[in-house]
Amino acid sequence: MTELTTPVKSASKVGFISLGCPKNTVDSERILTQLRSEGYQISPDYQGAELVIVNTCGFIDAAKKESLDTIGEALQENGKVIVTGCMGATESDITEVHPGVLSVSGPHQYEAVIKSVHEHVTPPPQSHDPFIDLVPPQGIKLTPKHYAYLKISEGCDHTCSFCIIPSMRGKLVSRPIGEVLDEAKRLAESGVKELLIISQDTSAYGSDVGYKLDFWNGRPIKTRLKELCEALGELGVWVRLHYVYPYPSVDDIIPLMAEGKILPYLDIPFHTPTAVF
Repeated sequence: MTELTTPVKSASKVGFISLGCPKNTVDSERILTQLRSEGYQISPDYQGAELVIVNTCGFIDAAKKESLDTIGEALQENGKVIVTGCMGATESDITEVHPGVLSVSGPHQYEAVIKSVHEHVTPPPQSHDPFIDLVPPQGIKLTPKHYAYLKISEGCDHTCSFCIIPSMRGKLVSRPIGEVLDEAKRLAESGVKELLIISQDTSAYGSDVGYKLDFWNGRPIKTRLKELCEALGELGVWVRLHYVYPYPSVDDIIPLMAEGKILPYLDIPFHTPTAVF
């Protein structure tokens, strides 16, 4: 008796290059998680990929140059490139230098990136084996196993003359506190020992929604930094705040540091309006 077998088609492979800050890293993790959940494989090199995604940074001139150079290298080595990220907020900045890219999208435009991948690479069959293409509950992470970034909001409501971020990433949009805490809990349960809390303006968390009341673990909780830190402090992991501006409300965080609920660490940026101090 002859056994007939159906050849197994190799999974579609996508290359990925992530540039820039931790916020960009989180965006890359989200895109990669979605691609893996759909059955795409991530190629470690240009040659094995059917196309390459470049998540760009456009904060300073050196970052823009690195982004453009990376796009050029990907085009030369692979030929098919999707561009996203902060520099993609102004499409002409990309297409004037590299008109051959497949598509350009701005930061946190995840759906646009996935849509472009679908258009240029045949999506894997929906019957892909979840035991083979396993995506962990906490999603794909680009950090070492002992720590992870936890992004609590996007954008900024300030228009500081020295900063280009609002024009690229938009106004402040806080994530629902219940959603943030659910993600934090999954990360802690996966073995993460330190959560790095990031956003464009961490101190402003919740101000765009009037510090609205939400629910987590069956109890009411305000969408505000103090309440967020109190809840994170119950997870049994280190909690480190980044990008904290000196709002008056930050004073409420100091007692939590003294109690050991969050790390005694404040990453406060200082700026000067001139090139000379």
